[in-house]
Amino acid sequence: MAETKKDTTAENVIPEQESEAAKLAVRIVKLADSRFAGDIKLLHVTSRTVIADYFVICTGNSSTQVRSICDEVEFRLSEDGITPARTEGLDGPLNWAVMDYSSVILHVFNSETRNFYGLERLWSEAEEVDVTPYITAK
Repeated sequence: MAETKKDTTAENVIPEQESEAAKLAVRIVKLADSRFAGDIKLLHVTSRTVIADYFVICTGNSSTQVRSICDEVEFRLSEDGITPARTEGLDGPLNWAVMDYSSVILHVFNSETRNFYGLERLWSEAEEVDVTPYITAK
């Protein structure tokens, strides 16, 4: 059976009047982009799991960049009183860090670890949201 490619056209952009979870997801995408995260993906997983509404997946080129992305997201969101329910991976070698904001889970990988775990493949049934309007051109 032929595999169908997920639709990531302009119709798949989150409208401004969307849910708080959608707004938080877009904000996290923008914050990750502000720290030059690579290959940012936004997956709408509501229909696939109860653990979150969105996954933000991105790559840092070094452990320093992985830390920088996570620190920026945590700092900026905390300014508005939004704190992660839990974090993982921030105490070790920073190959993969996870920040759980309940409705949105941020995964920041180095490229080798991202390729190994392949979250996009694991969640290939999820709707991929076009992040182009939310990131700067690189």
